[in-house]
Amino acid sequence: MSKKTLNAQNLAALGADRLAELLIDVSTGSADIKRRLRLELSHNLGPQELGRDVRKRLVTLRRSQSNIGWRKRKAFVKDLQTQAEMITARIAPDDAALGFDLLWQFLELAPAVFTRTDDKTGEITEMFDNARSALGPIAERALLDPEALADRVWNAVSEAGFGTFDGIIATLGPALGTTGFGHLKAHIDAYEAEPLQEPAMDHEALAFLRALRSESGNYHAEKKARLIRNLRKDIAEAEGDTDALIAQYAPAALHHPGTAAEIATLLLAQDRIDEAFGYLQNARPDGPEEGQADWDAAYIACLLARSDKDAVQAHRWQCFETRLDVDQLRAHLAELPDFDDVEAEDRARQYAQDFPDMGAALRFLTDWPDHPGLATLVLNRPHDLLGLSPSARTQAAEALRLRFPLAAVLVWRSLIVDILNDANRLQYGQAADHLADCAALDGEIEDYLDQPDHTAFLAALQTHHRQKTLFWKKLANS
Repeated sequence: MSKKTLNAQNLAALGADRLAELLIDVSTGSADIKRRLRLELSHNLGPQELGRDVRKRLVTLRRSQSNIGWRKRKAFVKDLQTQAEMITARIAPDDAALGFDLLWQFLELAPAVFTRTDDKTGEITEMFDNARSALGPIAERALLDPEALADRVWNAVSEAGFGTFDGIIATLGPALGTTGFGHLKAHIDAYEAEPLQEPAMDHEALAFLRALRSESGNYHAEKKARLIRNLRKDIAEAEGDTDALIAQYAPAALHHPGTAAEIATLLLAQDRIDEAFGYLQNARPDGPEEGQADWDAAYIACLLARSDKDAVQAHRWQCFETRLDVDQLRAHLAELPDFDDVEAEDRARQYAQDFPDMGAALRFLTDWPDHPGLATLVLNRPHDLLGLSPSARTQAAEALRLRFPLAAVLVWRSLIVDILNDANRLQYGQAADHLADCAALDGEIEDYLDQPDHTAFLAALQTHHRQKTLFWKKLANS
């Protein structure tokens, strides 16, 4: 390796004095580097000194109100990451109690941070999530007073805060222990007994919208009840008290497939098979519903616990027939004897060809994968491609382009037509790229069957969409 390569070994060879000079030179004009160097110097003086510097910075960040534009966002996020790293990697290992206190203060920054800048990439949310996850191990090592910790948790979860403290009860469960959970329950009981505190008068439009969302007409009472219910569920789950958790669900919620699946999974873990099966039976989906896949998984787990392999196989095939579930079909085939599995797979592929939901059929044959079958589907049902998920169609076209160029072209054409029909100017560039892909495969297609060839398709586009000059300009530049 070259002696000039920038790595720790080569830089260390420069010597401490030279590196110090370079760092001073590099930090000139850079507040971020200077701040980091000062933190490193403070760390050499011990966790208490570093903690003081970090706390000062957190206070400054919390008080700041100016918006963070895209030019300053990267440095801002880096600053936050540096503070979190100093707490978790430098302070907490030497002084867990101080590290916990500072990391909690860091999490309390979230509302101010999200107000000042956007988080389209989810980078900031992930950073706060990681910090919250780190609290648990630090809290255990800090040997905190469980009642004081419960007070702190209650203050955090009883206030809205961009979801920063969501899941904090489970995270701090070991540190709270029986004493802390008891104290936290007392807070919830006292809050439930308090008269409803009506907030300041809502704007009429806001009150109207809240009334629409409310089942009882009293939005604030429902909000309070929902908070109490969710907190008791979190505590019950953290304590492993399945019955207390189930008690927090409204009767109607128990008939929702996703809720029943969640409860059944917990009961199965305790070998309460018949109870789990009962909850699932009472929430059996009538048709495609949200949470159906989770319900099916829990139902199959119950059947397996009952050693009813025939019922398991039948239900797996039913899942496939209902929504072309790839995972359930694979599991079904894996249990079949040799040759029977081949026959069943052929039957499944043919079933997908005539499946009413073209989007589900397209995804299944792409993911299985069955590219010859996918090409057959597209050639037989080209008009059913319109309006399907763009990402599913794009994946299908890429899967088809090498061996089945005509099918790939038909998929791309459907995307082009949808974009131009919708006059989606933001996607004109994608449509132009798809049309260029069609042109590139034109020479590989000997017979367009009953479909127009590339020249005829292009002429039709020019006739129907000649006024979309931005598209034609992007096509000329592609």
